[in-house]
Amino acid sequence: MGAALLLALAQVAVLAVVLMAVHRPLGDHMARTFTTERDLAVERGLYRLIGVDPRGEQTWRAYLRGVLALTVVGIGLVYLLQRTQAILPDAVGMPAVEPGLAFNTAVSFVTNTNWQSYSPEATIGYTVQLLGLAVQNFVSAAVGIAVAIALVRGFARRRTGTLGNVWVDVTRAVVRILLPLSVVAALVLVAGGVVQNLTGFTDVATLAGGTQQIPGGPVASQEAIKLLGTNGGGFYNANSAHPFENPSAWISLLQVALMLVIPFSLPRTFGTVIGDRRQGRTILAVMAGLFVISLAALTWLELRGAGTAPQLAGAAMEGKEQRFGIVASTLYAAAGTLTSTGAVNSMHDSYTSLGGMVPMVNMMLGEIAPGGVGSGLYGMLVLAIVAVFMGGLMVGRTPEYLGKRLGPREIKLASLYILVTPVLVLAGTALSFAIPGVRADVEATSIANPGVHGLSEVLYAFTSAANNNGSAFAGLTADTPWFTTALGVAMLLGRLLPILLVLALAGSLASQDTVPATSGTLPTSRPLFAGLLGGVAVVVTALTYFPVLALGPLAEGL
Repeated sequence: MGAALLLALAQVAVLAVVLMAVHRPLGDHMARTFTTERDLAVERGLYRLIGVDPRGEQTWRAYLRGVLALTVVGIGLVYLLQRTQAILPDAVGMPAVEPGLAFNTAVSFVTNTNWQSYSPEATIGYTVQLLGLAVQNFVSAAVGIAVAIALVRGFARRRTGTLGNVWVDVTRAVVRILLPLSVVAALVLVAGGVVQNLTGFTDVATLAGGTQQIPGGPVASQEAIKLLGTNGGGFYNANSAHPFENPSAWISLLQVALMLVIPFSLPRTFGTVIGDRRQGRTILAVMAGLFVISLAALTWLELRGAGTAPQLAGAAMEGKEQRFGIVASTLYAAAGTLTSTGAVNSMHDSYTSLGGMVPMVNMMLGEIAPGGVGSGLYGMLVLAIVAVFMGGLMVGRTPEYLGKRLGPREIKLASLYILVTPVLVLAGTALSFAIPGVRADVEATSIANPGVHGLSEVLYAFTSAANNNGSAFAGLTADTPWFTTALGVAMLLGRLLPILLVLALAGSLASQDTVPATSGTLPTSRPLFAGLLGGVAVVVTALTYFPVLALGPLAEGL
């Protein structure tokens, strides 16, 4: 236990140093990206191609229409590519994907969820990987960043009612942030041993005298944006537990850093754009505090190895890679579920009962510590609005945040934002067992571990889908008509409804004038507010799920 603790501290220290080194330059670069009036030549060419005036400002409704257009077109294109896969070049012998699974996969990648109800190396060819899935890895991540920037502009602007231009924001996010970082990350991953080729399947002779097919593929390029964009979809079925995706311990730690680097830098962007970096540091401190608490709890529970089998084996190593061990596995699990990445280097379904609950709770928090690219920041800012409102109630003052009054409209929008995901998660889980025909199919086909753990598997699936995470309790077979449809709907609504509410909130804030701070204004850049915000994040979000957790992982663990 002592050696494992030192290893955990060493890995966290290295990760913290890397993130602190990148936080300021990357955060400032993103702030410049979305505030400058200068367009790059390639951007001007794209604007002419799609007929966009880059200086044209949009209301929140127009901004939302752009997001919806990108979503609808993206789903249609990815679905079409899958259905015509058999006639596409570089299909490596893969047939067309059946309609239900194609719908689920298209929605999954367009919503930045990357839930996979299939084995990728046996289902998706290289053309679909590159033209469909990889493109959406960039676009879906860029949309998340753009929506976050729109909300930040809502705080920064005075009586304009406009939030910028969604086409400009998405283009700049791809061209100036995601694409350059992905190129550098892919080169480092290739140097570290991650596969990058178009060789298809290679037959090799095994030591036992048999033959085995070794899959190749453009893995490193996919892996880079999968992690930087907090997408999470694996090129191989084992995701980042596969040695071709994650060949060594230092690459595993690098992948964790890639997941966290943009979400942990966006608070700096927020503070820079609004002109008060103390506010950004407060948001960052809450994110980091929740991350450390979650990681510590998960690592302790897995090192403790409660249960007969782990105690007899000497450690809770089921489902974990010997190459990484427990500490590197829990670090990856915490990063993958506290962001919206969902990538795994170990199987969460094989964690101890209470240990497996922690990744689930990470998602139930709303993935705000630090969350997905963009979605983590706007989720935390919505919670900050709720925290300010609660603080105002306690001191009897009109709530104000960053110079904007928080009236009934703003609080209703924030409250609805918080309620959307729990409704989708709990309704989806309940319907899976409440409808007789569906329940029979779920219990007979999908659940590999009947009883309490089976409930946890279904709960985890809807939690992952509605929060656009994409990780899974791998014991659940989700390639069934019910789950491909229900999880697809949960992913779509879990993405678009919060974005609608955030943009409406941003538009309401942007139409206001700023009000000067007074003696009754709650200071929001001090440790007291950071503590209040952290408490609101836990009480208002995670505790919503306590009754169903008591029926699943808590019942199993206790």
